[in-house]
Amino acid sequence: MPTLLQLRTGKARRIGEHVTAYGKDPREGPVSVHALGLDGDEVANTRVHGGPEKAVYAFGASSYLLWAAEHPRHTACLVPGAFGENLLIEGLDEQSAHVGDRLRIGTALVEICQPRQPCATLARWFDDPQMVKAMVRNGLCGWYLRVLEPGTLSAGDRVILEQRQPGSWSIAQVVKASYRSPADRAELAELAQIPGLASGWAAWAARTATSEKPGPKPL
Repeated sequence: MPTLLQLRTGKARRIGEHVTAYGKDPREGPVSVHALGLDGDEVANTRVHGGPEKAVYAFGASSYLLWAAEHPRHTACLVPGAFGENLLIEGLDEQSAHVGDRLRIGTALVEICQPRQPCATLARWFDDPQMVKAMVRNGLCGWYLRVLEPGTLSAGDRVILEQRQPGSWSIAQVVKASYRSPADRAELAELAQIPGLASGWAAWAARTATSEKPGPKPL
């Protein structure tokens, strides 16, 4: 059964010319979670981060090994917290995590709703502008959770799948369809209807399925 290895939160701070809450520190003991995230976790750029459909960011522990194998020059940096995750989960990855999955962690109930869309902060953190394209290419991006029932989480909690939607797509499938070039319009039209998908991602997929000029994906 998947397990929550680490729970991490961070405060907004200035790094160079930018203010970011990307850096997260591990927390001990129970931490409360609510519709907008974990207690003690801040959001610096509310234009593209935070909100009910990006309340908590989860990342699969096994993906760190794959990242290190692909990018050996970043091995020293590829340690828990390097992707700014709140939850580091063992036994769950982009193939096994499905949009709409309802997970009981501690006393909270959360729902997987969208992949992580890489942005410039990722590149700045690693001091490597190629990391954004690398995440798109390998699909090892993690996923965002909405909070359906507030509660408390602790490192060591089991991650229990309480419900999976019929016809659900894995995070890996969503990423592959969203970045396919050229776009498969029928596939995107289907993606837009996936139960539980974040509203912004679903709206983008629906527009792109009928548009001659696809717009940027939702951050």
